[in-house]
Amino acid sequence: MYHLTLKSLYSFLIILFMSLSVESRHTNNWAVLVDTSRFWFNYRHVSNVLSIYRSVKRLGIPDSQIILMIADDMACNPRNPRPATVFNNANQNINVYGDDVEVDYRGYEVTVENFVRLLTGRLPAGTPRSKQLLTDEGSNILFYLTGHGGDGFLKFQDSEEVTSQELADAVEQMWQKRRYNEIFFIIDTCQASSMFDKFYSPNILAVASSLIGEDSLSHHVDPAIGVYIIDRYTYYALAFLEKVRPNSTRSMATFLAVCPKRVCLSTVGVRKDLFGRNTTDVPITDFFGAVRQVDLSPTHPLIEFDDSKIILTEEEQTFHQSYAYLPQFPQEIWS
Repeated sequence: MYHLTLKSLYSFLIILFMSLSVESRHTNNWAVLVDTSRFWFNYRHVSNVLSIYRSVKRLGIPDSQIILMIADDMACNPRNPRPATVFNNANQNINVYGDDVEVDYRGYEVTVENFVRLLTGRLPAGTPRSKQLLTDEGSNILFYLTGHGGDGFLKFQDSEEVTSQELADAVEQMWQKRRYNEIFFIIDTCQASSMFDKFYSPNILAVASSLIGEDSLSHHVDPAIGVYIIDRYTYYALAFLEKVRPNSTRSMATFLAVCPKRVCLSTVGVRKDLFGRNTTDVPITDFFGAVRQVDLSPTHPLIEFDDSKIILTEEEQTFHQSYAYLPQFPQEIWS
């Protein structure tokens, strides 16, 4: 006689559900991009998250569907020799801070409590829409987390931590509340794979820059600012993403292999057992883009109007409405 425990029953139901939903049914894309580190020597973590932000915007996810959390403002740091800029390469080719960055949670707003409330939707009344994750059961969500971590935790502001169990429970609340269709986690920290070990909710794919017991290493220093400027895993992930276009046919399987150990120096960890699809069949734009399939209407209208009986006055026949943009500033302030 078999004794079916509650945990084994739950696992069976997850596997059954995934076997019935092998194709993506998502209708919208969101991204939650989080840098948890303060202080100038952690410049690279701000560069990491802004680089991913730039990539997902380029591939079609609008700012209204991106939650950007940055724990420190490196662009305005007095040690920055080029104020209002953040670079992800010592050549300083691209200012990833740009002139259109919309930071939703800044500085001391980046806390464990705010992060968990964001995921679960338990935000105070009056919270602006820009600070809310307004996802639904049709949402594919990209999570990118960077900062300092250890075995089973991710540090926030060097003063508190979110544990892998807390993160797993928050994601489970999201699933119970039908707040996502599929989730892809990218975690670039030391011992990063420990952060997805506790996940137990369905439809989650995760990649980590290092295994338990390993450090996640930086890539190179910018002599102009004197600190490391980007982490290795994110550097090679961006090198891949820069070649991706909104109509790309590249798969998630190719993305999961962007940083082999010979270049990352740490071992990249991947978790696919909770994900219901074969990653070779999943387009990368299912998480990094927001290209929507649309049905074009017929060339001929479905309803034909007989305008032969419409009689226009002479004034109506000669009237042409003209439009123009108003000046951004009243002219009188310059006179």
